[in-house]
Amino acid sequence: MKDGPDIALVGSLVGDPARANMLASLMTGRALTATELAQEAGVTPQTASAHLARLVDGGLLAAEKQGRHRYFRLADPDVAQALEALMGLAARAGHLRVRTGPKDPQMRHARVCYDHLAGDLGVKLFDRLQARKLISGSGEDLGLTGQGRRFFTDFGIAVDSLGGRRRPVCRPCLDWSERRHHLGGSLGSALLGRVFDLKWARRDPASRAVHFSPRGLAAFQALL
Repeated sequence: MKDGPDIALVGSLVGDPARANMLASLMTGRALTATELAQEAGVTPQTASAHLARLVDGGLLAAEKQGRHRYFRLADPDVAQALEALMGLAARAGHLRVRTGPKDPQMRHARVCYDHLAGDLGVKLFDRLQARKLISGSGEDLGLTGQGRRFFTDFGIAVDSLGGRRRPVCRPCLDWSERRHHLGGSLGSALLGRVFDLKWARRDPASRAVHFSPRGLAAFQALL
């Protein structure tokens, strides 16, 4: 590819299995240490350090030192969105893991995509928000309606503070398991944060899965 951005470089960074596992483990939105990422990738700490240096230099990860440890996280939501899209492409092309684990059905039901809700519940949420005209438009033109601003304000989200961030308020994010869109952007992040604050759901500490309590699921469905 002679013109435009160098996708080959990004592809080479993501294409290594160890680095791909590291990136996937950071899709929770949490920062992890080099030791934790080495365990996720199944490599030695020395090998992990070399991989992490390449990912930081390539702009896919950001590092922050705290005490004796360096913590690594995805550089920004755009990286998470690109990874989610690649997961969807891999699923559509049939490039799936040989073994599926017991958490797979739960991951498809509801999971964290960086900092917003993905999976079946995330897609249903996006569909209902559009059907009720709380959000409108598509792609980069997706945004809150006046009715939507009132709805989310009543739900306890400081809507006016969302517009001051660098990321879009509303952004469609292609869901890898459902192959349709869920809601990203600062609104998607705030909405999932509110769900956690209300204790309707909790994150699985060992994966990206989101577990709704029966009461929380009923409240979430009633909200829409």
